[in-house]
Amino acid sequence: MIEEFYEVLRKRRDVRGEFTGEPIPEATLTRILEAAHAAPSVGLTQPWDFVLVDDHATREKFAKHVHEEREVFAGRLGEDRASTFANIKIEGILEASLGIVVTYDPARGAPDVLGRHAIADAGLYSVCLAIQNLWLAATAEGLGVGWVSFYREPFLSELLGIPDGVRPVAWLCAGPVTRLETVPDLERHGWRSRRPLSAAIHHGRFTPRDPGAASAADV
Repeated sequence: MIEEFYEVLRKRRDVRGEFTGEPIPEATLTRILEAAHAAPSVGLTQPWDFVLVDDHATREKFAKHVHEEREVFAGRLGEDRASTFANIKIEGILEASLGIVVTYDPARGAPDVLGRHAIADAGLYSVCLAIQNLWLAATAEGLGVGWVSFYREPFLSELLGIPDGVRPVAWLCAGPVTRLETVPDLERHGWRSRRPLSAAIHHGRFTPRDPGAASAADV
């Protein structure tokens, strides 16, 4: 049982190009949303909501916006980086079975949110925990999930009628996939390599490291 849990952690991928478009069984969708809704939250506020988007016209509008933002980002890159980025698919909005937009409502439970008085972003962290729960549950169910981040929040809020003050934190592409890649897309395409755990561990105090120095796990 424990090994199966860690296997799900290792299998999870940010999926862009492997969606089949087949529908998600209703019972399966309910289970992954229940997993998300079971996430811990600051002050038990559960500040998230889930907007399920299956309308093709809405997804086309969002995909067009994301493409425009991709061009904005690409225009800021140097020649070598732009060449690498050109081969990277950043979303599966139209290929996925469903879009799941996860929002954050900072007013839920306010003003007396237990645990948020000193860290204003604690509510946002709670939403990210719900997203991670959803992602891992989907992986365990054999589904793929991709987090789209190339968008402007005001555009998505207007597109989906999200009220003022509520933030759209993530558009998640979700659905059955042909496979889950064993190596993350950005690593496979040479955008960035993962750093070893040893480079992220500090003992007692944070110790700045030379970013160019190799750790024992690198060699």
